[in-house]
Amino acid sequence: MLLPDDLMVGRPGCLAQMVAAYEQVGGNVVCVEEVAPDRTASYGIISPGARDGRLTEVKGLVEKPRPEDAPSNLGIVGRYILQPEVMRVLDDPVTGAGGEIQLTDAMAVLIGRQPFHGVTVDAERHDCGDKIGFVKANLALALRRDDVGPALRAFLSEQK
Repeated sequence: MLLPDDLMVGRPGCLAQMVAAYEQVGGNVVCVEEVAPDRTASYGIISPGARDGRLTEVKGLVEKPRPEDAPSNLGIVGRYILQPEVMRVLDDPVTGAGGEIQLTDAMAVLIGRQPFHGVTVDAERHDCGDKIGFVKANLALALRRDDVGPALRAFLSEQK
């Protein structure tokens, strides 16, 4: 989960950074971050092409690869700006990793047909697909609120 722009202090949020990247390169833009090798099986991983600062050309996508099969350590973290053609690809679903229909597989079809880039953003993110990540996201948001932050900080300081 990426925090909304109004909760980020002194920097634009994830989606604002992605829109800026889209305005620069067009096509399809996904948010990526470096993930630990033992976590690649939890993400769609990009095969990187040319890099320009925070932008990385996407040459390929692999859904949830084993660490030894991962083409990089750049994982897609659930924020996308996609062209509508991806929906036409999903109309003819093919099951992928885990026997599920994977958005990553549909996006991979567009590579080479349309511009496709990953952007590494400077934003706070918590993995809400992970139990502790979900708790951290809720705590991070609550701690920023004037109405519950002080009481939550007091409660946390009392915990052992």
